[in-house]
Parts: sequence; structure tokens; C-alpha cells
Amino acid sequence: MLATLESSDELRIAVLGDWFQDGAGPEALAALAKVAEALGRGPTVSLPEAARARAAAFCLTAAEGAALHLADLRARPGDFDPGTRDRLLAGALLPSAVLIQAQRLRRWFQARAAELFERFDLLLAPATPCVAPFIGQTTLRLGDRDVLARPNIGLYTQPISFIGLPVVAAPVHPPNGMPVAVQLIARPWQEETALRAAARLERAGIVGARIAAP
Repeated sequence: MLATLESSDELRIAVLGDWFQDGAGPEALAALAKVAEALGRGPTVSLPEAARARAAAFCLTAAEGAALHLADLRARPGDFDPGTRDRLLAGALLPSAVLIQAQRLRRWFQARAAELFERFDLLLAPATPCVAPFIGQTTLRLGDRDVLARPNIGLYTQPISFIGLPVVAAPVHPPNGMPVAVQLIARPWQEETALRAAARLERAGIVGARIAAP
């Protein structure tokens, strides 16, 4: 058993469940449990409609990216990576009704997160469903399925970045293999809370950015 980190008692911790653990591999769940225990494990809570929030985030990101790059997409489409280009072009074709609904969901989802932060200072969740993929890896394991890596690696981070919450992705290194990160999620404008928790975990040797061996 890991000892609870010194001076962490004043932080009210909760672990996000449901969407934020569905499909996660054993390494991601083990890293989450290790960090939660070290920070003084709190209850597992739900942030409702995270799947819809992720879908809305996907639409808005595609539309905003398309708007930013539209002139270049028209003039120099061959300069873009084909997968990125196709996603941006799809974003440019999204109807305004979809984007309006996505913005409405963003406001609703933001309010649900604010309700959690009335009770807790820090929320924990996996950053990815698996360990860091290798360069050129095109698929990852999600539950009992192999899925494309590019659209699915951000399953657990998109609903959080969607509403502008400050996050530290703290890397945990299994005894063997690639690292996997845990999200330390704070309320708006409280970056210091997430950074302080990450610093405690780093001092305890639970997380850290190791330099790869040559």
C-alpha cells in the first residue's frame, strides 16, 4: 500500500468514473489507482453526459480548425496530412445547427463540472485508455476492441479541455513498458492546485518525466 502524501489532506479528491474508465486498459486503471491512493483516495463520481460532451468537442474542434485553415485548404490542400485534411474539410461542412447545439451542450456540461467542484478540489481521470503508443502506431485497444488511435487517443481528455478546465497530465511509469498519464483536473483558474498535487506526486517518485535510454 502506498502512503498518503504529506500535506494532501486539505485537498478534496474525487475519481471520475463511468466514461472516464470505460474501455481503459489495466495499465491506465492501475496508474489512476496509484495516484488516487497517494493523494488520499476520495469517492468515485460521475460527470454526466461525457460521451456527448466528447462528441460536441469533436464537432467544434473540427469546425474551428477548418475556419482557421480554410484559405490554405482551398489553395494548398496537398500540403496537409490526408487524415487531418479530411477531418478539417468535414468540419467546414458541418451545419450551423450542429454547432449551436454543441455550444449549448458545452454550457450545460460546464455547469455539471462546476457542481462537482463545489464538493471537490481535484478530479482524477486517466489521460488515455492505454500506455503511450509507439510512433507510427495506428490502432489501440479500447476494452475488447481494436480502434483507430488518432480519433480515440483523446477520449478522456476532450470532454475536459472542451470546457477549459486546467489539467496536469502526470506520467506514471509501470515497472516495464511505456508510461501512462493521469489527469489532475482543477476548477477554472486554479492551475496551482493541479500543479501542487503533481509536485507532491513527483517528490514521492510516483510520477515523473524520465529521459529515455539511448
